[in-house]
Amino acid sequence: IFAKLECTNPCGSIKDRIALYILEESERRGLLQKGARVIEATSGNTGIAFAYFAKQKGYEITIVMPENMTEERKQILRNLGADLILCSKEGGFAEAVEIRDRLAREKNYFNPDQFSNPLNVECHYKSTGQEILNQIEAQGAGPIDAFVAGVGTGGTLIGVGRKLRMVYPEVCIAAVEPAESAVMSGKSPGIHGIAGIGDGFIPAIVSDGAGGIDPLIDEIICIGSEEAKEVALALARRHGYCIGISSGANYLAAKELSRRFRTVVTVFPDGYAKYQSQGLVHCETGQCPFEQDALV
Repeated sequence: IFAKLECTNPCGSIKDRIALYILEESERRGLLQKGARVIEATSGNTGIAFAYFAKQKGYEITIVMPENMTEERKQILRNLGADLILCSKEGGFAEAVEIRDRLAREKNYFNPDQFSNPLNVECHYKSTGQEILNQIEAQGAGPIDAFVAGVGTGGTLIGVGRKLRMVYPEVCIAAVEPAESAVMSGKSPGIHGIAGIGDGFIPAIVSDGAGGIDPLIDEIICIGSEEAKEVALALARRHGYCIGISSGANYLAAKELSRRFRTVVTVFPDGYAKYQSQGLVHCETGQCPFEQDALV
């Protein structure tokens, strides 16, 4: 099992990639004008990344998120100068997206629309996917037999999946979702503890446009919140990988696939720092033995 570590990006998650890419490409294409306000619905990581890069570029930003997201994420967003709107945990992401869309429409805010923006997929196709190919080749570990990732927007799974499928036509592409909110598997949405994935609806990026799932996805693996958290803690204690809860879910899914496939690749989307209020305390800040853009 190989895992691409994304917690050493500037804001600590894989979402840094899409935030910067969407802003820069939207500027280049004339979709984002100087003086505009950016608005996005997010569980935290995307909002943090957009807040960071938007401020660097001189844009004001509003973030809409469910109230049950971790306090660390809310505080980071406020510290970055974002205006924060909290919606109910019962309404979840459907409510957050509704508020985002309404305000974008009424006030003419720029809406990156991470859940359906093709630039999300394009970013991971060009960067994350290509980097994985390069790193696996450098390790002499190819071919890649399976790739698995949690579905928040689905951008990582579809973007990387398309890139890998071009090189390895038989590669298995597997999605991860919370067992408590397994909507891709046909179950009802529910409250769960794996922030960043399982937002209670099927994002347009992973939809086939006819009510089903993108045929690129070969299988869906459901992981429970508590087991994902326990594995994230265990990986920290055994190996020093101070990762977040969704990384624990991805590892469990990769481990399941490794029973059938020789070389399995996944991503560890973020670190533990935003989950300490949920009991995810690994090691002292700054003591994690990560290397920039490492593959382990």
